Amino acid sequence: MKNGKIGVTTENIFPVIKKFLYSDHEIFLRELISNAVDATQKLKTLSSIGEMKGDLGDLTIRVSADKDAKTLTVTDRGIGMTAEEVDKYINQIAFSGAEEFMEKYKNQAIIGHFGLGFYSSFMVADKVEIITKSWKEGAKTVRWSCTGTPEFEMEETDEAHDRGTTIVLHLSEDALEYAEDSKVEGLLRKYCRFLPIPIAFGKVKEWKDGKYVDTDKDNVINKIEPLWTRKPSELKEEDYMKFYRDLYPMKEDPLFYIHLNVDYPFNLTGILYFPKIKDRMAIEKNNIQLYCNQMFVTDHVDNIVPDFLTL
Repeated sequence: MKNGKIGVTTENIFPVIKKFLYSDHEIFLRELISNAVDATQKLKTLSSIGEMKGDLGDLTIRVSADKDAKTLTVTDRGIGMTAEEVDKYINQIAFSGAEEFMEKYKNQAIIGHFGLGFYSSFMVADKVEIITKSWKEGAKTVRWSCTGTPEFEMEETDEAHDRGTTIVLHLSEDALEYAEDSKVEGLLRKYCRFLPIPIAFGKVKEWKDGKYVDTDKDNVINKIEPLWTRKPSELKEEDYMKFYRDLYPMKEDPLFYIHLNVDYPFNLTGILYFPKIKDRMAIEKNNIQLYCNQMFVTDHVDNIVPDFLTL
């Protein structure tokens, strides 16, 4: 068993994370899933270049909520971590100090400035546990836990654990909504519906004997392949229309669409749909969803589309 302090230069960094890391606390789930996808993609790369031998197996990322236990769990079968890697990537946070941190970014969005994806979980959890096992041969299972202070506990064990990482959030009393199935599934569909790795939340339900019961089939959230990742030459009119109907099932077909592919001054691919306007009160200006690496970021986007293309 190893006990120690997380490498921060202030005792007050956790209150800063809990209150100010992101303006919207639901972002924590996006960050954890993003890390899981990254770990899985890295494993696929290692396999493709021959460094990892053997079958990759099922790479589905699984999310589960337990209302009674007040926990939310995210599990992947990616590269996992050794004890040394946990020490490097989890325990060593280099901040210049909470006051300077807040002063510098108080009027800006925090996302993108720090590798703080994992620590965003402390916005909603009183305790976080990591159980991880590296893909490397002979690796041991590593258990890490922290209760939202700089002190942590970490140990290597011989307990059986699949390759990859499990993160268990013990939710705080003011964040118990994240143990509700409907809340979690809604967030997963919001942020993860276009990710390249399957994301499963529970089982598909079917109506039987007057009630919904679980089947054996995983409830995979991200079932839609994003058209913007494909070349326009590969697509037909009906592909664009089907994609739009999947996104907006209650709306009629758009007036027209534009497939964008911009590489200067920034890299941007996307599809702009122009809806039919029957009532001036129905105009939705700049209603654009922005994704980064197929992960939803925001639907409040300014200055992406030229004024002459907006209504």
